[in-house]
Amino acid sequence: MTAVMIGYARTSTTDQKAGLEVQLRDLETAGCTKIFKEQLSSVATERPELERALDFVREGDVMVVTKLDRLARSVADLIAITEKLRRKGVELRILALNLDTSTPTGKLMLNLLGSIAEFERELMLERQREGIAKAKAEGKYKGRAPTARSKAEKVLSLKAEGMTPLQIQSTLGISRASYFRIVKEADNVGQANHSR
Repeated sequence: MTAVMIGYARTSTTDQKAGLEVQLRDLETAGCTKIFKEQLSSVATERPELERALDFVREGDVMVVTKLDRLARSVADLIAITEKLRRKGVELRILALNLDTSTPTGKLMLNLLGSIAEFERELMLERQREGIAKAKAEGKYKGRAPTARSKAEKVLSLKAEGMTPLQIQSTLGISRASYFRIVKEADNVGQANHSR
């Protein structure tokens, strides 16, 4: 059975039409019979076409991208995507890196990328812990900024004084959602106490 090549192309913004056309041409040249494409920023939280491509691929298929940064936002993101592909029995090819996970060298390169990412993350967390310990020792550590929940008493007290939701949100610097969550939780507690 011949592997089906599925392409994925992405450019940051809609004005990068030429960049998208180059990717589409390269993916077709590589033998992709179906190509998913989208034009949105790499920091966009959702990439619907990428999700469709990941859902579409089947065991034995090969997912093809022109460059690593077209597929993943970070090495951690790449590892998550490749793990999803691995579980489905799908290989990954990155044309610019000549990386193909169906080969031992391709698998090794991908594992190295993952190990480096994990190592970097551990170093970052260690530096963060050291920084916090140093700040605590110097009496400069403030901890996390208080969340809206810590202002619940104040919210309810201002509400009782007759302030509007908008005034309370503005005064305490909390979001609309936080305000209504606090009020709803207080109502639920009140109802529970009342029904006893």
